[in-house]
Amino acid sequence: MRAFLAVAGERHFGRAAARLGITQQALSKRVARLEEVLGTALLERGVRGAVPTAAGDRLLEPARRLLDAGRAAVDAVRATPAGPLRIDVWGHLYAPLRSVAAMIDAAPGLRVESGAGRDYPSVAEALLRGDIDVGFGRVHALPDGAATVDAADAPGAAEGPGGIGAPRGDAALVRRLVRLEPVDAVLSARHPLAAADTLRPADLRHHVLRYPAETTRLDFLTRFADRFGIAARQGGPNLGLDTFLAQLRDAPDQFTLFPADVPLPDDAGLRVVPLVEPTPLYAWSLVWPAGREHPAVAELLRACAGLAARRRWLDHDPTRDWLPDTDRPDAAGV
Repeated sequence: MRAFLAVAGERHFGRAAARLGITQQALSKRVARLEEVLGTALLERGVRGAVPTAAGDRLLEPARRLLDAGRAAVDAVRATPAGPLRIDVWGHLYAPLRSVAAMIDAAPGLRVESGAGRDYPSVAEALLRGDIDVGFGRVHALPDGAATVDAADAPGAAEGPGGIGAPRGDAALVRRLVRLEPVDAVLSARHPLAAADTLRPADLRHHVLRYPAETTRLDFLTRFADRFGIAARQGGPNLGLDTFLAQLRDAPDQFTLFPADVPLPDDAGLRVVPLVEPTPLYAWSLVWPAGREHPAVAELLRACAGLAARRRWLDHDPTRDWLPDTDRPDAAGV
């Protein structure tokens, strides 16, 4: 049942196998055995991935209740039910908690304790120490070389309690891309491009990209500048959103980037202009320790899948949008 639910939730055998910590071959055998026992096909493989059949759709809810009952029975015997899901976020100027709030709203009954990390490396360290269960933000290469793998590519493992086993290989953390958010340009109302209805990244080539922190700490902005030939860049200490926007308002030769849904304060001295041809996308991911998945991670991922379907959180058109290579959906197993 667990194998069937994993594939039905992921719509992909490779991602489901990674989530369960087993090989794709072992997962396929378990699904085939269940279909044999029930005497009907449960999943249909096609261009849309692995999609439940009519019989599979009817099985989904009873199967979830069965697994929930099994987990409750184990918790009752152990007398140590899993605690709240501890999730830390980073990239605070881009307001990651608004996405976390949407996930929680989409998963009634999910118990969450949220916190704030300084940046991705500090959150990664907290995950590896076991201080938190999940991180949320934009994932990039870690300075110490610790491996972060995409969920679809996580090494196989012998299955343990709850479907989670000890990972093989050197992967320390597992990532799942859950949201791709369009990015706008933000600039002074006195900027020469402030009156534009839209801007192309190429239009910004001869202007100064302002970082909200030191230039070494904003990987997405650096990748954007490298890709679109923006040579002039200025960073500085992170003194918070209000100070940063005030500095930008007084600099008519500079611009910065913000994810489009970030709630910026009303300010007549600033202009927010959508970017097109292409539209840059900011990649938000969940990340957790390989082999130590909190039981509530699966529920959180289901909530994200629902948001992706209802709110187009993973909408991506390679002919229209731009992503750094490391953030592309096909590279992240989405």
